[in-house]
Amino acid sequence: MSLERIKLWDLPTRLFHWLLVILIIAAYVTGKIGGGAIDWHGRIGILILGLIVFRVVWGFIGSHHSRFSSFFPTPATVRAYLRGQWHGIGHNPLGAFSVLALLSLISLQVATGLFGNDDIAFNGPLSSLLNKELSDKLTGLHKLSINALIVLIVLHLGAIAFYAFVKRDNLVKPMITGWKDVQSEKNGERESAKAKHGGAMAVIAALLIAFAAMYGGSGAWRPAPLPAPATASSTPSAW
Repeated sequence: MSLERIKLWDLPTRLFHWLLVILIIAAYVTGKIGGGAIDWHGRIGILILGLIVFRVVWGFIGSHHSRFSSFFPTPATVRAYLRGQWHGIGHNPLGAFSVLALLSLISLQVATGLFGNDDIAFNGPLSSLLNKELSDKLTGLHKLSINALIVLIVLHLGAIAFYAFVKRDNLVKPMITGWKDVQSEKNGERESAKAKHGGAMAVIAALLIAFAAMYGGSGAWRPAPLPAPATASSTPSAW
């Protein structure tokens, strides 16, 4: 069976992937350090928000293999995969579950962080929109769900290692270069893929929506708090 090189992952998808890896590590480290680093933890969270929103938008208007419709798992595709009858090119059905679960859990982390607080020196940029009790509950969920995220990341890395060493399928290289060598019989998707290019206008649209989400999540749109009223001095008057 001959092999043919195809363009699998576009540049925006690859940049999203590796920037998210870097920011997730940075968010975890700054969150564990605490103290002054917690302000950076909050800033990183806003950047992650922008990345997630960009990826969601790109999942609808991006290039073929980056679109959710090209890899969204269905009962039929899952059955075909488990029977060894799936012959797709991008994310396989189980990999698609992993991608969607990671995006969902990271979104939960960001959302709870925006409304959370640490009862010391940090309040999420939107925490004042909620009462303290609800903000505290979201803070607890934020701290708890990080454990689930770590488990998912470990499983994700384990699957990549399994494909690399057992199935001899390097999943990392295409996410770096964008290119993948596939069997000629798997190229049935190529014609439909040609009609779905994520061009410059799609990139601009996704970026604008992502920046709008970051602006909204930062709370910069909210009016500045009123200064505290001056209080009468308790020092006895010299008069």
